[in-house]
Amino acid sequence: MKNVICFGEVLFDCFSNGKSIGGAPLNVGLRLKQLGLETTIISRVGNDIDGEKIISFLQKNEINTDFIQVDKDYSTGIAKVALNPKGSATYDILNPSAWDNIEYENQLSSLVSKSDALVYGSLSCRNIKSKETLFELLKNAKYKVFDVNLRAPFYNKELLHKMMLKADFIKLNDDELYEIAALFGSPYSSMEKNIKFIATNTNTNEICVTKGRHGAVLLKGDRFSYHSGFRTNVVDTVGAGDAFLASLLYQLLENTSPTKALEYACAVGAIITSQKGATKPIKKEDITFLVNPLAVMG
Repeated sequence: MKNVICFGEVLFDCFSNGKSIGGAPLNVGLRLKQLGLETTIISRVGNDIDGEKIISFLQKNEINTDFIQVDKDYSTGIAKVALNPKGSATYDILNPSAWDNIEYENQLSSLVSKSDALVYGSLSCRNIKSKETLFELLKNAKYKVFDVNLRAPFYNKELLHKMMLKADFIKLNDDELYEIAALFGSPYSSMEKNIKFIATNTNTNEICVTKGRHGAVLLKGDRFSYHSGFRTNVVDTVGAGDAFLASLLYQLLENTSPTKALEYACAVGAIITSQKGATKPIKKEDITFLVNPLAVMG
């Protein structure tokens, strides 16, 4: 069975009508586990009720929490989430939080070296302690997956370039693609040429760009694969990109063709946008029905 390590922020997403457990690494890890992969989270929570709730939640979902540290000085992460009328989210993220201070331990390097993939994002490097720990772990990872996930003001050109240079696979959305390409001085306007521009400048030959309800494009080697997306009634977009990444990574680790992997990931991402919250389980028959309803109905 494949196993994946997710490094970085675990927190509570706080909405106007309540709060739910989240954070991109947690969301990705949870979805990977639901898809049948062994998953471990490397993070840090506060010595508080929120931290206890996160650890308990992950344990109930059979995710390895042995490497979630407990911080005596900083509280568990909080992100205030605002949704616009179309369900798109903006975030106000408490700084600093416990997950900004993930300490390096030798056992973490051993854990990462034995895993099939290490997933990490830009937000995990906003403060020096977790950044240093991550870059140490990247030295030992077999397959490094960079989930760009830009959250202003917690990134800059130098940091992004360093994180992309370490990656074997980069996932970003279309807005992030054009912003980063511009930062690096790309002269191009087309999506494909900007993807190849970033691939050349980061020595990464696997890049996926999501386009919201319009699907995604995947560069693997020298070949592009495309999917135009699925039509759904959007409730909120929180966690959709995380679910997409987890589903795509799951398929690619199983050696599914890029085209089929992209279709599967787009279906999962679409289903997530049609329901409230980022962590609800998805039935495999719902994925199958969205991809090919006639086959299910028949």
